[in-house]
Amino acid sequence: MNAVAFNPVNGLVNGILAVKPLANLAKHRARTMMINRAESIGVHWRDEVAQLQARGHEGGLNPIWDEELQQVTDPDLTYPDYYLTSFHAYDEGNLGWQPAMEVGVAARAVHARLWPEGDNRGDLRLRQSYQDVLADVLPAAPKRIVDLGCSTGLSTLVLRSHFPNADITGVDLSPYFLTVAQHQAPESANPIHWRHAAAEATGLPDHSVDFVSICLVFHELPAQAARDVLKEARRLLQPSGYLGLMDMNPLSEVYAQMPPYILTLLKSTEPYLDQYFSLDLEQAIVDSGFECPIVRFNTARHRALVARAI
Repeated sequence: MNAVAFNPVNGLVNGILAVKPLANLAKHRARTMMINRAESIGVHWRDEVAQLQARGHEGGLNPIWDEELQQVTDPDLTYPDYYLTSFHAYDEGNLGWQPAMEVGVAARAVHARLWPEGDNRGDLRLRQSYQDVLADVLPAAPKRIVDLGCSTGLSTLVLRSHFPNADITGVDLSPYFLTVAQHQAPESANPIHWRHAAAEATGLPDHSVDFVSICLVFHELPAQAARDVLKEARRLLQPSGYLGLMDMNPLSEVYAQMPPYILTLLKSTEPYLDQYFSLDLEQAIVDSGFECPIVRFNTARHRALVARAI
């Protein structure tokens, strides 16, 4: 099924964002709206971030963060060009402490309105809706899981709660995100492994897992990188292993009817959104060595896809 493009104002929005001062203004406005939304639903954005920064240390960023960053960082990793850009209104993209420490509060703010209550449980409910699809489709609980593009572990920790006996590895390109993930993961006799690598080049062994999960990643990738990630997922999976993917739904009427102003704010923070909305993801999954995926619309704005490796 081919994805649909944004409505006819898309060209106008792209023209606005091509003017750097206007793009910067849109980013600033998008960030301000997100923080205000968070505070209005009981997500204490500023206080929670300040607590992370301090970690028991008064007067600035605790040096322990930098020590832990060095431990998780692969110094030989080369970042792909597409990753070295601005994401989510951060000039440094995902390669910095501020974006890493604000992922959790931002997720709760952005996903609050997915549900009628509009409260800070929206992000957890979104991730649970993906788990519900997995529970319905997967024939058995996976024993070895890779979570590609795991960010600060929001998706990985939910996988851990549903598959407590599985060996789980979280992979991400941002060592800052991984450092926060490692800090926030509860101690366990079966700990999550955090790996600093690209989702399209993990360095993990062939056919070493039986489930690959990718949550809210593809809308942040150019089309070719998305195809490369799917090929890597297939390489990692054992025969008849499963791919699970959850992301924005390009067929959602919410995006088709989005007012130009809001669309401008959204696209100012997501540099590859046009490519994602134009990508025939189902066909790309099949082309990468999977059966035709099962597709479920798990919220009004999201879809989950599950496919078995051939």
